[in-house]
Amino acid sequence: MTSNWPILSLLIWLPIAGGLIVIAAGDQRAALARLLALVFSGLTFILSIFLFAAFDTSTAAMQFTELKPWIETFDIFYSLGVDGFSVPLILLTTFFGVLVVIAGWEVIQERVHQYMAAFLIMEGLMVGVFAALDALLFYVFFEAMLIPMFLVIGMWGGPRRVYATIKFFLYTFLGSVFMLIGLIYLYIESGSWSILEWHQLPLTLAVQTWLFLGFLAAFSVKIPMWPVHTWLPDAHVEAPTGGSVILAAIMLKIGGYGFIRFSLPITPDAASALDWLMITLSLIAVVYIGFVALVQKDMKKLIAYSSISHMGFVTLGMFIAFAVFRNSESGRGAALGVEGAMVQMISHGFVSGALFLCVGVLYDRLHSRMIADYGGVANTMPWFATFAVLFFMANSGLPGTSGFVGEFMVILAAFQANFWFAFLAATTLILGAAYSLWLVKRVIFGEVASQDVAVLEDINAREALVLGTIAVAVLLVGLWPEPLVNLMHASVDQLLQHIQQSKLPLAGG
Repeated sequence: MTSNWPILSLLIWLPIAGGLIVIAAGDQRAALARLLALVFSGLTFILSIFLFAAFDTSTAAMQFTELKPWIETFDIFYSLGVDGFSVPLILLTTFFGVLVVIAGWEVIQERVHQYMAAFLIMEGLMVGVFAALDALLFYVFFEAMLIPMFLVIGMWGGPRRVYATIKFFLYTFLGSVFMLIGLIYLYIESGSWSILEWHQLPLTLAVQTWLFLGFLAAFSVKIPMWPVHTWLPDAHVEAPTGGSVILAAIMLKIGGYGFIRFSLPITPDAASALDWLMITLSLIAVVYIGFVALVQKDMKKLIAYSSISHMGFVTLGMFIAFAVFRNSESGRGAALGVEGAMVQMISHGFVSGALFLCVGVLYDRLHSRMIADYGGVANTMPWFATFAVLFFMANSGLPGTSGFVGEFMVILAAFQANFWFAFLAATTLILGAAYSLWLVKRVIFGEVASQDVAVLEDINAREALVLGTIAVAVLLVGLWPEPLVNLMHASVDQLLQHIQQSKLPLAGG
C-alpha cells in the first residue's frame, strides 16, 4: 500500500523540524519552547493514530511505502514502509514523545529549549528506525538517535553523567560497527540496500553465521542482553527522568526490532543453528538479572535491572520458535512466542516508562533515589501510591495488566519447545514479584520513615495526567490485547514462513 501523502516522512521529519524550531526559540523563552514542543509532539502522536487506524491488518505487505532516490551512485534510496511490527512501535514512540514533554514541563528549568528539542529530534529519528526499508537509511537513523540521548544524559544527568554517557556511547557504537560491516557485505552480494530484497538472498551457513554474529553485536547491546548489559544501569541512574523513560520505553525495543527485521529473516539457518545460544542468554537474563535486581538499594537501578530481566522474554520468544518447529508440526507455538515477544516489548515500554516516571516524581520532591530514604509514602501521597502499586503489580506480571499477557504467551510457547525453558522463564513470576513487592513494601507502605517523607505533597494534575494515561494503556492491553495481536498477526505469519525456509544456496532457498 502506497499512501497518497507521505505520512511516514511527516512522522519522521515533523518532530525533527519542531526540534529545530524549539532551539530557535532560545533559552530566554522557555514557556514558548515548552508550548512548541507540546504542539509538535502532539501533532506527531495524532498522525501516528491515523497511521494505526488506516493500517490494513489483513496483509503482511509493507504499507504507506515511500521510495525516492537518495545517493544513486551507490543505489541508496530513501525507502520507507511499515508492517505489523513497525506500527505498534511507532505508536509507542509518539505516545511517549508527548508524555516526556509534559513530564518535564516544570521539572526542567535550565536550557529548556535544548532539552525539549533533543527529545523531539530523538523521536523523529526513532520513528525513522522503525520505518526505514533501506539498510543504510536504517543505519543512519540507528546511529543518529544516539546523539540526542548522549546530550540529554550528559547535560541534564547526575554527578557521574560523563562516565555514563561515554560508556553508553562506546557500547552502542562499537556494537553497531560490526552490523555496518554485515550491511556492506550484503550490499556487495546483492547490489542493493533493500532490506526486503535481502530477505530473499541465498547465503551459505558460514556467511549467515558471521552476519548473525555481526547483527547480534549491535542488537544485543541495544536490548541489552547479558553480558553486554552493564551500560544500562549506569545510563539510567545518571539520566534525567525523561531520558530514562525514552531509554527504557523505546530505545531498548530497537534491539528486538532489529532481530525481527534483520537476523531472523536474513540469516534463518544461522539463527536456527545458534538458537541454543540465544535461548541460554535470554534465560540467564530472566533468572540471574532478576536476582541482581533483588539486592539493589537504588530504585532506578532496581528498575533498570528489572528491564534487562523482562527484555529477556523478548529474545526468548523470538528464538524459541526454532525449537518449537523442531519439536512440533504445528507452528502455532512459534507464532505465540513471536507475538508474545512483541506484546512484551509494548507492555515493557508502558510499565518501565511509568516506573521511571514514578521514581522521578519522588526524586523531584526528596532528591533521593535510595530505597532506605523512603517509607510510608502512601500515608502522604495516596494517589501516587495507587499508580505506583499498579505499575509495580504490572511489572510482577499480575493478570489483568499488560505485564502478564506477553510473558504468559512466551511461557506457553516455551512449553511446546522444552519444559525446562518454560520452567526457568516462569521463575520471573516469582522473582519479579519479589523485587517489585519488596520495593513497594519498603517505599510505599509501613511507617513514615522521616520528617521529609511526612511533608511530601501528592501528585499534581500534570503528574496525574501522565501517570493516569499510562495506567489506562497498561490496563487496556492487559484486559483487551486482541487489537494489538491482530495488528501484527499477518506479519508474524510471514516472518515464520521466512525462518522455516532455508536460505542456503544448495537448499533451493
